[in-house]
Amino acid sequence: MREVISTINQAWNWKGFTATEAIRINDFGNVIFKTALNEYWRLCPEELSCHKIASSATELNQVLTEQEFIDDWEMDHLVKEAKAVLGELAPYEKFYLVLPGVLGGQYNVSNIRKISFQELIRLSGDLGFQIKDLKDGDEVKLTTTDRQKKDGPPIGS
Repeated sequence: MREVISTINQAWNWKGFTATEAIRINDFGNVIFKTALNEYWRLCPEELSCHKIASSATELNQVLTEQEFIDDWEMDHLVKEAKAVLGELAPYEKFYLVLPGVLGGQYNVSNIRKISFQELIRLSGDLGFQIKDLKDGDEVKLTTTDRQKKDGPPIGS
């Protein structure tokens, strides 16, 4: 878990927190974590977001009982579909949306792959930083590089 916290702090430091403890992690790499200020934040890689969800343990416990939060967190149907098509996750892997939801990616199995959990945290932090100043409706142009030639196999393979 220390590696997860370290990676969150490196990739998402532009948000101004210091993560200290991972509380919960789901199959899509969402992390609920505690900060040095005893706040609770949620990293949501598929939406390229990281935001405070509670100011205390009491508030967090309340959030964790809300059905809307539970459904959003568990993503049961999507996890089942992903496992049926892509197989079970290895201990270091998470599912991810190839095209993040915030950029128009669909929450369906055709847009899901597996990725190293650490890489997912880094990738979402980098992309989140790049789009942080965009407004709803702004157009973006995504460009890719051939990572296989540079660094080995492509992300998620």
